[in-house]
Amino acid sequence: MDVYGIIGNPVEHSLSPPMHQAAFRERELDAEFVTFEADPDRIEEAFRGAEALGIDGLTVTLPFKHDAFEFVEPDDRARRVGAVNTIDFTEDGPVGYNYDLSGTLRAFEHHDVDLEGADAVVVGAGGAARAIAFGFEEAGATVSIANRTVEKAHDLADDVPGASGHGLDELPDLMADADVVANATSVGLESDESVAPADAWHEDLTAFDAVYKPLETRFLKDAQAAGAQTIGGAWMLLFQGVEAFEMWTGEDAPVETMNEALREHL
Repeated sequence: MDVYGIIGNPVEHSLSPPMHQAAFRERELDAEFVTFEADPDRIEEAFRGAEALGIDGLTVTLPFKHDAFEFVEPDDRARRVGAVNTIDFTEDGPVGYNYDLSGTLRAFEHHDVDLEGADAVVVGAGGAARAIAFGFEEAGATVSIANRTVEKAHDLADDVPGASGHGLDELPDLMADADVVANATSVGLESDESVAPADAWHEDLTAFDAVYKPLETRFLKDAQAAGAQTIGGAWMLLFQGVEAFEMWTGEDAPVETMNEALREHL
């Protein structure tokens, strides 16, 4: 039996296990997906222990995505972002991927949103913002980064080719000329508030929120009320899982089955 899992702290409410278990059943694979809640002070031991125990692959969640980067041989995308959210334990050693980036791009493709030549605004400058910003740039968009701490926006913009950094006070002006606005902060996760002013939305925008619980955040509700297209964070979560499944197993992922399992637990 093949064993895969998610490592993080905390992980008890992770949605990855039901999503992957449903995929394994659909494809009739002899595999299990389990959770590993690791001690942050012993994370290197945890990664090496998983390798020694013969775990086939791991999804990595907060707060260990940067720790994982130091443990694996990262692929090109993970190296650019500087973080890893999926590990494949190969005969030649652990290889790391950043499927937050590719999961975001597949979410936009699923909604028929072309990022080539788009003006894209990313709100935030943390780990999720890095993956999204690099993804947008890879897809051919021009990226503007807005953050409460403007120095962090400039730091991220310096890493992303062609990007510019801005303070949150500039967000309304950025949105006026943008095609895409992505919330890569945690605003809206535990409160009915948005990082973007409600009156800044317009119907020519596409709104993407990395927050997936609740499914409809205030950010997305305000965008929809203005006639903008919306893409919820659950689509990124789904497609990063799809990417991991396909890489680990070599099988086409049962996307609809995974999506149903994910939304049943949201």
